[in-house]
Amino acid sequence: MRLGSGAFAASCVAIEVIGVAIFIRGFFPAPVRSSARPEHDAETPAPEPVAGVRSNWTKLPPPLFSKVVIVLIDALRDDFVFGSKGVKYMPYTTYLVEKGASHSFVAEAKPPTVTMPRIKDRETLLPSLLVLCGDHGMSETGSHGASSTEEVSTPLLLISSAFERKPGDIRHPKHVQQTDLAATLAIGLGLPIPKDSVGSLLFPVIEGKPMREQLRFLHLNTLQLSKLLQENVPSYEKDPGFEQFKMAEKLHGNWVKLHLEENHSDILLGLGTKVLRQYLGALKTLSLSLSTQVAQYDMYSMAVGTLIVLEVLALFLLSTPHVLCRKAELDVPLLSPVFSLLFYLVFLVLSAIHVLVCTSSESSCYLCSLSWLAAGAVMLLVSALFCAILSALIRMVIDSTLLKKNAADASSGWSEVNLLLLLGTVGHVLSLGASSFVEEEHQTWYFLINTLCLALSQETCRSYFLGDECEPQRHSHVEQQCVNLLACPLQDSTSYNTPESGTAGKRVSLLEAQGSCKWWTVLASPWLVLLCCRLLRSLNQTGVQGAHRPDFSHWLTSSDHKVQLSGLAALSLVVIFMLVQRRCSLVSKVALALGLLGVFCYRAAIGIVQFPWQSDNKGISKGIIEARFVYVFVLGTLFTGTKDLLKAQVIATDFQTKTVGLWEMHSGLVLLAALLLRPHNLPVLAFSLLIQTVMTKFIWKPLRHDAAEITVMHYWFGQAFFYFQGNSNNIATIDISAGFVGLDTYMEVPATFLTVFGTYVGPVLWASHLVYFLSSEGNNGSALSRSCFCYALICSVPVATYIVLVTSLRYHLFIWSVFSPKLLYEGMHLLITAAICAVFTATNQTRHRRA
Repeated sequence: MRLGSGAFAASCVAIEVIGVAIFIRGFFPAPVRSSARPEHDAETPAPEPVAGVRSNWTKLPPPLFSKVVIVLIDALRDDFVFGSKGVKYMPYTTYLVEKGASHSFVAEAKPPTVTMPRIKDRETLLPSLLVLCGDHGMSETGSHGASSTEEVSTPLLLISSAFERKPGDIRHPKHVQQTDLAATLAIGLGLPIPKDSVGSLLFPVIEGKPMREQLRFLHLNTLQLSKLLQENVPSYEKDPGFEQFKMAEKLHGNWVKLHLEENHSDILLGLGTKVLRQYLGALKTLSLSLSTQVAQYDMYSMAVGTLIVLEVLALFLLSTPHVLCRKAELDVPLLSPVFSLLFYLVFLVLSAIHVLVCTSSESSCYLCSLSWLAAGAVMLLVSALFCAILSALIRMVIDSTLLKKNAADASSGWSEVNLLLLLGTVGHVLSLGASSFVEEEHQTWYFLINTLCLALSQETCRSYFLGDECEPQRHSHVEQQCVNLLACPLQDSTSYNTPESGTAGKRVSLLEAQGSCKWWTVLASPWLVLLCCRLLRSLNQTGVQGAHRPDFSHWLTSSDHKVQLSGLAALSLVVIFMLVQRRCSLVSKVALALGLLGVFCYRAAIGIVQFPWQSDNKGISKGIIEARFVYVFVLGTLFTGTKDLLKAQVIATDFQTKTVGLWEMHSGLVLLAALLLRPHNLPVLAFSLLIQTVMTKFIWKPLRHDAAEITVMHYWFGQAFFYFQGNSNNIATIDISAGFVGLDTYMEVPATFLTVFGTYVGPVLWASHLVYFLSSEGNNGSALSRSCFCYALICSVPVATYIVLVTSLRYHLFIWSVFSPKLLYEGMHLLITAAICAVFTATNQTRHRRA
């Protein structure tokens, strides 16, 4: 079976999306959460257990403290307070631990971390409580996040005058869980324990209270954990902690009965002590069971999803040599007899494993909950991919001589830019294994595109001054034939052909290729791009380390600078129009102008910007009419571009029709992006279009870069502009307001689409420009297919690598706060890549049909 390289890449990415979806479904465990809905009124607490009589205590016990002050120190290890280092560096804290009115614990930060539920404050005339704690520890080398004892052991010091300390009472810190703090603070403040809390009460806090109050506190905590267990574990009755709770509750009722009968004998004291031990044992067991449930992964679904993703990546890598050899089609042996026999054997083995796992697994697996037809389809997919990999390996062994020759030819012609693109992409993938690099990933992309600009500057200088034969070139003849960039029509891109060789040694010199441009504009263009990127870095601070720093966007969005924001937004919209309209038809130019005007009117209607004649006290609306006015022109422009593409596919029209159609679709996406982006981010869109124009006119065309190089550069700039607009790998930076532009009520599908597009404006627009640029090279039919393959490959490698890293780091302390949000971003980016590859394939089909 023969497939074009573009269609092959689109199919592989679509399959990879399925694998990532299965992995994500198994990676995120079902939350341990109470099904009871929160109510505004205070919930009536559970009554005190009694045996045969009615208790007169049906309210919450009185609070122990008036207020709580929490001192949280980053990376505070337990031996920094309790060890010899504490005596040296924290003498007063050590004094409080040894002789003061305090209770000290070693709190374990159990990986993965569990967020402590919020507790409302309450103040009374009671002693205060000071809590000194650390979020996590650190190793001897200063690293943190793993599961070593030094990294998960933190001090927990409770200081209050309510605690009694006898002279000579030496207490050693007890080991507890960090999640125990939520239940302890709730009891201490006289508040209900959060329903989703999985921690247990720290008993030393209440040990000075009367026996009845102690038992009441422990009963409330144990009852809350038992209810949470019942709602999240089907076989809760068999849990040892639940059995202990029932026994303790029964004994507690007997104790209350004796207490109400005013029986103060030794029997009452002994029974109370027994009930205390029973409750404490039940608390420990229940908390452990629920904490285990929180960190329970669906390893079977994760393994199947990972296997599918890695199989797709293996197919990509095995097919790469053939694609780089400029083969327009790939031979996928899906119908050979050997393939069929091996396929059935693998399918039977996988089916047997599936049945074995689903019948023996005690925990619920997502794949086991699917119908047999759906599960069988997944097994068929895995089997087909496995057999295709084996067939590709056999073919590679047979063609080893040809591949070695092609590899030698390719390696001998690699330039510095080629090496930079390869090493930069690989380096970015490797950096995903560190939490700090994931949090500050924008710095990686900023560094890569800055380095790329410097490399392109070096390449332009060498091509101009040295040429192919290392001889000085004169530029007087060039000056006579060049015109300014603003005077050059940009429709002449159809005359440029991407060379099939793609090697630096066979490129023509810059003097020969730049006949329509001044020589100094080509030499200055990388520095202009570098300057634009530096300006954009100052617009939005993102990440963790720099998010708090002041930036230009905060200054613009303040109420005192609305005039400056309005002027900058208007200027950006004018620049966007000037850069986009040059290749549009007359009708599209009018639609674009009216649409951009509608964008400004929409922002003025909601009160973010204002017209010069508009007063500040003008009423603010939702801007529904203005936004829908823009949507009309967006849909009209996209419809016009789609119509031209279909005309080029069905009817043998001239090539210019298809080129104009692609650009009009690109301009429609630009107009939609201008509507969804906040006004202070409109310069990001303007600079993106400016860099695309500069790179097209002065870099890619004069230097005759290969389609693979151009594809990787587009991918790099798309990722950089994702962060230029203020995004990060934190879910909190998603601008959900984009999903409500033009909507008066929430509608799930439109809101989801608008939010996703508003978040991934950078990658989408750079991919759209890539499709246009390569399609406009009329004499090179394989460039678009190879570009689609390269784009899919460089998007698949990070996803596959990150899935393996996340699986190995699933018990990392920061798995939920750092790594899991990045996993969601990668999954959505892969889904967008699948859509982009589909557009690549459809566009390339137009070319083949016309040919």
